[in-house]
Amino acid sequence: MGLILLEALGALALLVFIVWWTMFSGRKGGEIDEEADEARPDDRPPSG
Repeated sequence: MGLILLEALGALALLVFIVWWTMFSGRKGGEIDEEADEARPDDRPPSG
């Protein structure tokens, strides 16, 4: 029983680590500003 709980705790710790890693390992300068994003030409086809 104790081994199952230990394994479940390890799996939970691994899940939390993966979520933390993906949240805080983004771009070095942070997110792109909306103004800079709007200044670039839009490569997507027009919707509608």
